[in-house]
Amino acid sequence: MKISVVTAVFNRRDTIGQAIASVYAQDHDDIEHIIQDGGSTDGTLDIVRTHATERTDLVSEPDKGIYDAINRGICRATGDVVGVMHSDDFFASDDVLSKVASAFEDPTVDGVYGDLHYVAAHDTSRVLRRWESGSYDRSKLRWGWMPPHPTFYMRRHYFEELGLYDTELRIASDYDAMLRYFVKGRIRLEYIPEVMVCMRAGGASNGSLRRILCKSREDYTAIRRNNIGGIGTLAAKNLSKINQFL
Repeated sequence: MKISVVTAVFNRRDTIGQAIASVYAQDHDDIEHIIQDGGSTDGTLDIVRTHATERTDLVSEPDKGIYDAINRGICRATGDVVGVMHSDDFFASDDVLSKVASAFEDPTVDGVYGDLHYVAAHDTSRVLRRWESGSYDRSKLRWGWMPPHPTFYMRRHYFEELGLYDTELRIASDYDAMLRYFVKGRIRLEYIPEVMVCMRAGGASNGSLRRILCKSREDYTAIRRNNIGGIGTLAAKNLSKINQFL
């Protein structure tokens, strides 16, 4: 099974090397790494080219933001399954994609997901939050449940059938898209009950109060657009994060 991993990056010289290395350290032997660079000027491209192998598909061009870049990468993907590796993230172990491929050996499985750890930006061995997804039940969506986007992999043809990421949403387009796949697409999900990805804290969605408020507005738009609740769903989604710190 060929797995396409899409990485959107712009001026992430300090973290992109670890992200790429974690992809190429995977013991699954059929991986396509699509890197969509937004025209970096800080040396990011030098690092990408240093790590590049025959599995690297690099394009560097201006884009309209992270979701536009991810969309461009997905459109170039040729794998049976597609997922995202953000430029600040890295795989928690070298066998993550083998387990993803194993889950997709069941032809009734359309998408898989797992757990995620938020780690300190300057000490990635220190875990700050633990996001344990749990098994999927559609009724959980009304209570704000959602798996961590960086752990989500889906058969490529569903991106073609159900659409890509809405670039009008600057922070919560991943939440909106996954709701669309789960509700409209009714894709069948498999949970891998272990940590798949480590994410550095302080990213685009939680880096400042302004961004947190913007994300909440966009989350509410996604909730209403996909008909899974209202303000109560948004409140439950935000409150559910408390357990991640405990």
